[in-house]
Formats: sequence, structure tokens, C-alpha cells
Amino acid sequence: MERIYVKGTTFVDESGRERIFNGINLVNKGHYDEKTGQMDYFNVNWNEDMFRRFSEKGINLIRFGLVWKAIEPMPGIYNEEYLDYMENFVDMACKYGIYVYLDVHQDCFHGMPDWATITDSYKRRKPLIIWAEGYFIDKAVHRAFDNFWANVPVAGKGLQDWFADMWKHVATRFKNKENLFGFDILNEPFPGTSGGKVFKNIIKSGTKAIVSRKNQIADVIKNITKDDPVKAILSALDDKSLVREITSSGDLIIMNFDVDKYYPFMKKISTAIREVTDKGIIVMEASYYSNSSIPSSTPRIKYDDGKLEENICFAPHGYDITVDSVYTNTAGNNRVDAIFDQHAKTQSRLGVPVIVGEWGGMVPGSDEYPHLEHLLEYFDNKHWSQTYWCYMDGLLDEKIMDIICRPYPVAVPGEIKKYHYNRVTDTFTLTFNCDSSTRKKAVIYSPVKPYEIISKCKYAINEIIGSDSCQITFGASKGENNIELRYAPILKE
Repeated sequence: MERIYVKGTTFVDESGRERIFNGINLVNKGHYDEKTGQMDYFNVNWNEDMFRRFSEKGINLIRFGLVWKAIEPMPGIYNEEYLDYMENFVDMACKYGIYVYLDVHQDCFHGMPDWATITDSYKRRKPLIIWAEGYFIDKAVHRAFDNFWANVPVAGKGLQDWFADMWKHVATRFKNKENLFGFDILNEPFPGTSGGKVFKNIIKSGTKAIVSRKNQIADVIKNITKDDPVKAILSALDDKSLVREITSSGDLIIMNFDVDKYYPFMKKISTAIREVTDKGIIVMEASYYSNSSIPSSTPRIKYDDGKLEENICFAPHGYDITVDSVYTNTAGNNRVDAIFDQHAKTQSRLGVPVIVGEWGGMVPGSDEYPHLEHLLEYFDNKHWSQTYWCYMDGLLDEKIMDIICRPYPVAVPGEIKKYHYNRVTDTFTLTFNCDSSTRKKAVIYSPVKPYEIISKCKYAINEIIGSDSCQITFGASKGENNIELRYAPILKE
């Protein structure tokens, strides 16, 4: 497998081809063992057949989640058995041509070691409605993050310094894996106590904004006949300007966090990783609240010697407010577009490629997922790669996977101008430019063999054994190259 690098706002391989990644999250948060009362970090239902099927369905990247608690259960003591176990899955992915980027995962500070969780005598609250409420109102969670960002010492060393050493250990273990894409340093960094203030601000501004629209909402409720009133209200509030009106109340707090706390942390950990390897892309996330449309202000990493980190990408997340609820499958496109519009501005500011680290989160079982189709088109229009949240048992046989596994350009020599899968006409188009003649091939993943291929480029269809899918390779010439894949005959009136 070719190494992946960053060139401007694109990912490229060693052949210089622009790469697009269609991926999924595979995150091991651990399984609670009721008999022992402990988390079992070896109990996951993953196997080689799963990776084979990922490959057949066009998944070429996995966001691979590890947890610090399992890696380093005691300060300076690494659980090599756990790392061996997880490395085995990385090797399986490699066997099927799938890249991985390593994610140290946490949610509400869960996944961080007990010895690194300093809550200043506050006890964790048990969530009453959703797991994420710990971010909003749990002082124990807030203090744990406060102490982490303050680099409070434990056993003679600051928490972030322990974290940096852990990443050096992990990077050393995985640096020579040929399918290594990069290092996602920390999942959804949360500001701590100031994050609780953001939540209060959003509640106040949200209440004010909704009250100002009370007549609009009242009309919606009044006209409801058979529809669920909650769905009707959500539909009425599917408004980009409303989202930013509400979340803007937290802009200043998050800007200060990004610049004063998150950036120095990212620089520290990236420096540690680069001490052991120059391989792998540094994957920089946005803060937890920037995944709700608050702008990200974190600068691009610049080291003490004055050099910018060249091999870095931006990996934001984005979900509708309905996520983790029974209304997930009625997510609002405009509300989520407000989030990704801000992420697009951050990409322009940083001048790096984007891989959407988490998105979707839909409840399996429905036959219709227009929200997923909308977001994939949004990402494709911007040439963004993505890793869907998340894999769970049985997902490979769900409609969700049929939507994600659409035709897309895997590798393209020259510059991609545009690509698009039209679900209505069942056609895929790709336009790319080459500055000169090249022997490098363009590669398109196709979930089934096309009915017709229209292109001046010479092509070959390489079937993926055991499935209906295939990869189609195209020659490229100097100038503009156009490809169209049709999956059904064009009906003439």
C-alpha cells in the first residue's frame, strides 16, 4: 500500500494521485463485565470476514479507536497485550487494502485512566437522559478536563506529558504499518468548566430565539393533524441562521480555549509523535462545541524551530441535535449544514484537507435515509473524505451501508475538478485535469458493474472476487478527462 501524504488541501499517495477516502469508525470503548465489575477491552465482535466485507463495499479507511485507560492502566505501565490485540486488527485491515488512522477516544472523560481522572472530590453523575449530559452539567467531568488542560502533575509528571509519552509509545508500535494513515490525537476535546458555561449560554440564547419564533411554531402545531408534533417543531426549526444565532453565544469562550489550551496541547503531542516518526498524518479535530457550528480557532501547528507541520489534516465532526434520540432519522439538513459550513471556513483558514471524522449516527432499520444522502453529496461537492459513525454488529447488511457504498474516485492522477453520484438517474461522473501525459491510473470504486461506461479514457474492470463490486481503472491523458458511469439505460421519451 502506498503512503498517504498531504499536498495543499488534498490527500495524495506516493504516485502523486489525489486520494478520496470512504470510511467508517471502528471504536473499541470496552465492554462492561457484570461479573467482575470491570471493563473488558478485549471483548469486540470483529473478525477478518468483517474487513473483507468492508473492502467489498468500498470502505478504504477506518478510524480505529483505542482508549488511554486500556493502553496505560498505571502511569508508565503499558498494556502490550491490549496493543498486540488491536494491532492484529490493523494488520487485518491492511490485508484487505484498508488504511487506518488511530484515534485515542474519550467521551465525558470516560476512556481516560482512573489515575489521570482528577475531579477535585466531585463525584460523577449518572446520566438521566443522554450520555452527553455529563459535558453540560457534571462538575466532575468539568474538573477532570480542567486538570488535564492545566497539566496537573501525577506521579511526578504532568497529565499531558504522560499523554504525550503514551502517544510516543503507540506511534512507535504502529509507525511502520504500511496502511497507517495517521494519528487522531484526542476525540472531541472538551473545554472543561468553561464548556459548562457555553452550554448555559446556548440554552439562554436558544430559548430567546425560539420564543421569538413562537408564532411560527404555534402555526405549525395548530396545523398538525396526524404528524408527530415533535417532528413538526423540529422541521420548523430546521434553519441555518437559527443555529448560528443560538450557538454564537459560545464563540468567544471556544476561541479562547482553542488558542490558549487546545493549540499548545496539540503542539505538545504532535512534537512527541514526530520525535519517533515522520510517517502518518497529524489529524486535528475541532473542540466538542465546534461540532455544533461554533467556529474553530485552533491555529495550524508550528513547531519551536519555526516549521509548520506539513502533514496535517482537519477532522471535524457534525451531528444534528436529534442524534442519540428516537428522532435521529428525521435529522435536519439545514441544521447540520450550518455546522459543516463553519468547518469549510476552518479548512480555508488552515489550508489543509478535510476528513469528516464522525457524522451520521443514524438508527439502523429504516428504508429511507435522505439525511445521509444529503451529507454525502455535501462532502463530495467539497472533495472531503469521511468516516461514518459507526460500525455496529449487523450494519453491513443495513440500508445505511448501501447509501455509503456509492461510486467514488479512489485515486486520480492530476487534479479532481468535480465528481458526483446522481441517485435519481443512477449515474456517476468524474472530471479531472492532468498537466501532462501520465501512466498513472485513475481508480473508481463501483458497488456493481456499470451498465455503460462513457469515456475517451481506456479502462479495465477489475471485479472484486466474491461480490458484485469492482474497481475500474482508467488511463489519463494531458488536459481534461471525463468519465461517466451509467447504472441503468437512459430512457428516451
